[in-house]
Amino acid sequence: MGRAFIYWDNSNIFHEAQRLAEERGGGPDARYRVRINFDNILRLAHAGRPMERAVAAGSIPPPLRHLWNRMESVGVDVRLFDRGGPERGEQGMPDQMLQLCMLRDALRYNGHPGIVVLLTGDGAGYLDGAGFHSDLEQMHERGWRVEILSWAHSCNQRMRMWAEENGVFVALDDFYESITFMEPSRPGHEFARARPSTSLDLSRRPTG
Repeated sequence: MGRAFIYWDNSNIFHEAQRLAEERGGGPDARYRVRINFDNILRLAHAGRPMERAVAAGSIPPPLRHLWNRMESVGVDVRLFDRGGPERGEQGMPDQMLQLCMLRDALRYNGHPGIVVLLTGDGAGYLDGAGFHSDLEQMHERGWRVEILSWAHSCNQRMRMWAEENGVFVALDDFYESITFMEPSRPGHEFARARPSTSLDLSRRPTG
């Protein structure tokens, strides 16, 4: 059983979950009520394998700070970017930080590769020799096994096809009810009930 190295682009995963919540008829204001079940999506990522390293990039709106704290308590290296800072509105900073972590780990564990588990659908930059897809190819050439976890509707198709041919692609859509939950309606909005996450069935999760 290999060691899992997890790299998690939270903005990509969360914002596309919002779109899917609307498409699946999650009720009034579904886009604003859907939340990611951090515990279950982390379990889906490591799939019971030893977690050598996990890095997550995201933002720090105050209501979510306690969730990031919980991730840190289970060993996730959380890198946060202030939405009000100079990088506001830009996804480049979190992406570049994750990519830097990936390449540093590839050097640090040179000769002892593990399983790189990437949570994003962002394949931008590949034609310029940059971005997540390019980094995954370099790691794969050095003996790393590769797994991509992404929403099917938003994953870069070139990157998905490469993962299916050279590693594993896990469609998060297949685990939607387990890795998300819905908060109740906000005061003053049309009523909608909360929805808890269902139990996570890892037997349906492909691994490399």
